[in-house]
Amino acid sequence: MSASVVPDHPSAPSSTSSAEAPLTLTEPPAQTLGMRDTFGLWANLGVSLLLPVAAAFAVLPGRSLGASILAIVTGAVIGAILLGLTAAPAARERVPAMVLLRGLLGRRVSYVPTALNVVQCVGWATFEIVIISEAASRALSAPRWPFVLAAGLLATVMAVRPLGAMRVLGRYAVWVALAATAYLFVRVLSHPLNALPHEGAVSFWTAVDVVIAMPISWFPLAADYTRHSRNARTAFVGAGVGYGVSTIAFFTLGLLALAAYGTGGFDVVGALLAVPVGALAVLVLVALELDEVFANIYSTAVSTQNFAARVDRRLLAVAVGGVATVLALVVDATSYEAFLFLIGAVFVPLAGVLVVAYYLAPRGSWDVSETAPARVPLIVGWAAGFVAYQLTLPTYFDGVGAGWTAWWAARQANLGIPADNGWSASLVSLAVASLLTAAVTVPATLRARRRS
Repeated sequence: MSASVVPDHPSAPSSTSSAEAPLTLTEPPAQTLGMRDTFGLWANLGVSLLLPVAAAFAVLPGRSLGASILAIVTGAVIGAILLGLTAAPAARERVPAMVLLRGLLGRRVSYVPTALNVVQCVGWATFEIVIISEAASRALSAPRWPFVLAAGLLATVMAVRPLGAMRVLGRYAVWVALAATAYLFVRVLSHPLNALPHEGAVSFWTAVDVVIAMPISWFPLAADYTRHSRNARTAFVGAGVGYGVSTIAFFTLGLLALAAYGTGGFDVVGALLAVPVGALAVLVLVALELDEVFANIYSTAVSTQNFAARVDRRLLAVAVGGVATVLALVVDATSYEAFLFLIGAVFVPLAGVLVVAYYLAPRGSWDVSETAPARVPLIVGWAAGFVAYQLTLPTYFDGVGAGWTAWWAARQANLGIPADNGWSASLVSLAVASLLTAAVTVPATLRARRRS
């Protein structure tokens, strides 16, 4: 980008601990987050009631608890590595996530994932507020709407001063989360474990897909935060390991809660509330859930700046926070599973394309300027990965969206792909997108090296 929009990289990162995130895309980002801050931030972002709730979709019916836990660990490791690899470039390029994608797709085509990410972030912020308000109202036997308003307001305030919020989360809130999580683990493990529900994932690899969807859902946001990390190693380890550990812990907690205190269904929050003094621990986690809402509000604002570089992110954050709060008052969260798989279908292959293209590119050649050209072969790789995902596991919708599912199911039948194939749609999609990208990028890289 020209100097009037994205600033030149300084020779050394800022060390001013009080520095805040830039208000527009024309200002340089402070690089003040060290390993403790980055790791703590991402570990805390993984402390979410959404993860144990999503664990219900990773249950392997008719199989041992250990099989479901293995699927969780497998999915978390794959997702965390992808998250770390996509988070690290921002510490070098010093641009937010959607601007980073200009080097991959070109400036104008980067508007496509930007628009998708805005929709995703608003959706996630809404879902998080719903989870917070539902859990708090059930724990306190109170109406839900006051908690919706409180969560939306507090998260919006945090999004106005994001780096200050990140430091508090990374240095202090993570320890409170650890204490509450440890208590819940001790209680559920001290209770006899019963059989898990008889419904859930159709195979080991579809359970893995559910878990991968959680860390990969942060890929389009990660650079918004790791551009403030001091170096690429800090960004990779902090984001990947921090979020990966939390993913394993909270998915496993959800499974154990269902086995220990569940009543044969998928009410994970109810199972956690059944733990002795569980309401208090859940309320602690509910309070800490605000960081996910804040992160999605802030990233929506920063993503929007890819369209309008000079708009103040604070104004955008207030607008986004208001929209998410209103939606949380009326939203129906029954399509949550379909939402997870749709996120994976869009962003897993894009992550694969970014990882291959960026790490094979010569250092300093990543073009995030206003004149960044479209790279059509890489766009084709992304699109092919999305198609591969849908052909492996069509995103399921009922009602108005049922036509989408039916169309892809018909294409499966045309190609002789069994509807119950049990493959990992994420890994198939990732492989297709990555291999196509490598086929284009490797020869170009070799030619560039020979010329130099």
